[in-house]
Amino acid sequence: MNGVRNEAVMPVLDDLDEVVDLLRKTGPDEDLYVRWSRGPEADLASGCGSEQSSKDGLTGIELPGLSANPLAVESWWGDRPLRLWVARRLYDYRHLRELRGPGVRPWVLVGESCGRGPDNEPLVRCHRPVAWVSERALREADRAVEEQASPEWGPLHRTD
Repeated sequence: MNGVRNEAVMPVLDDLDEVVDLLRKTGPDEDLYVRWSRGPEADLASGCGSEQSSKDGLTGIELPGLSANPLAVESWWGDRPLRLWVARRLYDYRHLRELRGPGVRPWVLVGESCGRGPDNEPLVRCHRPVAWVSERALREADRAVEEQASPEWGPLHRTD
């Protein structure tokens, strides 16, 4: 791990199918995660493998890893569409770009779980930043989820 890749050269996954293809092509020894933040340069200022942390929004406590959402498909998903799985993973935390301000967007990383955060989310150590997720991919993810027309489901967002 030779430090952080420059954000300007980190590739962009242009649409939802590119995110799905990335997941399909990932080897069994690499775990992919989606992180919503200002990117690897902000999160990994001291380089991959060094101290990486997130902050608990309620208490301000430093957490021992980066809050992220796993892309790995669970066995109970069965033969359902991988595209819908990935769409749901992207959709779950889309509220973070508004909540955390300008520059917050999703990016994919290879990492390993190092614990659980206060919302039971994985805390991970980044081994390698992979790619940004484009706005187009996010719009396609929103459409894929909304097409399910479930009145009982939505993003993981707390409201007053």
